[in-house]
Amino acid sequence: MVTFVDRVTLHLRAGKGGNGCVSVRREKFKPLAGPDGGNGGNGGEIVLVADPQVTTLLSYHHSPHRTAGNGGFGMGDLRQGAAGEDIELPVPLGTVVKDPDGSVIADLVEPGMRLVVAPGGQGGLGNAALSSPKRKAPGFALLGTPGWEGDVVLELKTVADVALVGFPSAGKSSLIAAVSAARPKIADYPFTTLHPNLGVVEAGDIRFTIADVPGLIEGASEGRGLGLEFLRHVERCTALVHVLDCATLDPGRDPLSDLDVILAELAAYPVPEGQVPLVDRPQLIALNKVDVPEARELADLVRPDLEARGFRVFEISAVARDGLRELTFALGGIIAEHRAEIAARPPAERIVIRPQGSERDFVVKVEGGTYGNIYRIIGAKPERWVAQTDFQNDEAVGFLADRLERLGVEDELYRSGAQPGSTVVIGAGDGVVFDWQPSLTSAAELMAAPRGTDPRLDQGGRRTTSQRRERYHERMDAKAAARAELETERLARTADDEVDGGGR
Repeated sequence: MVTFVDRVTLHLRAGKGGNGCVSVRREKFKPLAGPDGGNGGNGGEIVLVADPQVTTLLSYHHSPHRTAGNGGFGMGDLRQGAAGEDIELPVPLGTVVKDPDGSVIADLVEPGMRLVVAPGGQGGLGNAALSSPKRKAPGFALLGTPGWEGDVVLELKTVADVALVGFPSAGKSSLIAAVSAARPKIADYPFTTLHPNLGVVEAGDIRFTIADVPGLIEGASEGRGLGLEFLRHVERCTALVHVLDCATLDPGRDPLSDLDVILAELAAYPVPEGQVPLVDRPQLIALNKVDVPEARELADLVRPDLEARGFRVFEISAVARDGLRELTFALGGIIAEHRAEIAARPPAERIVIRPQGSERDFVVKVEGGTYGNIYRIIGAKPERWVAQTDFQNDEAVGFLADRLERLGVEDELYRSGAQPGSTVVIGAGDGVVFDWQPSLTSAAELMAAPRGTDPRLDQGGRRTTSQRRERYHERMDAKAAARAELETERLARTADDEVDGGGR
């Protein structure tokens, strides 16, 4: 049965924004009192929160699919749509958030840190918000945009000051149980510990956390066994304690060979950029199980060799609680020195978030096609505007054309070589396909037309009275010209006949 999970993939879908409303206020004696369509509500977002009370990602292992609430639709009488319900997902301290490609998005190491991992969609504006002195009563509203949808990977790296490392059954769980209030599972068979255990240790006025990392074996840094999952929890530790079993009965093993294997695995494990390699961090040696007479003799034998290699060595017995005070106070000194060094560092540079739109909002890419070039527009604003447009409403389409023109899309298409009738795609993939007509760039606000229509998109509407009169005069002129031509031909034939008769 799974009781500890330190890596999961979440499938997230934020809420969709609600659509805006098209409405015109009607009162007694005021049949058309102006637009009053409300805005749609924003979609709910999904937020990760670093919670010290959470120690595992088990709940997300069983239910990885999470969906936030959708925003409500706007309504008449300036009633705004309700915002979608947000979802907060508590995660343990030390959770690293990555995208499916492995790029780090955020590292949640402080209690209360929040990350909006899936932003909700934007609610559409109603026609009341779209009205202006030139467009007094819009016959359209904007649609809500879809929320973010995708996968994120959560990877837990234990946050502790000290890590106990060593071979399986070296006594690490017994040691953390002896020096702290932690109560890990302890048994006399290898790989009893399947996940890190945390305990709090007090050494004088210094309090620090200690992690019991599951046993390592040779080849752990290459993924043998569960080595990579175990070594991940050592990355954030300030100091390491090598717990060496002096009472092992396995042939070919002794404290020195065990230490060499563990050091080789720690050296081969790559740490993130900017962190101190594992083998370069402060390290202590704990020769465990010296309550056994043969183990005491072996500890006395190997201690000079270990000290000659530069290690501080402590002979301990987790069962008899011998040597634990000296070990914990030595660790407390290392932790206090490290904390003082961190406090003396200059404060980290503040993160400055630049306003969106400070750079260019879109690009035009020219792609070859079977029937000529395709001009693809990529940018957050154009793609969002297309998602907000109701293409069943001509006035909404004209409004989109005006927004694109003000953004400079028309000029950029001209510079890219587009001609009237060229194929233009907005967005990646299939996107939204248009046959580009530059004539749409004229100001729609100055055109008088019924709500919901745009005369620039009227391809076959009724002709006006002046157009019919002009067409009538053209037909009359054409008929008069034809009669005049026939009369000229008749007179010419008559003259020819008279000349022929006179000659006879």
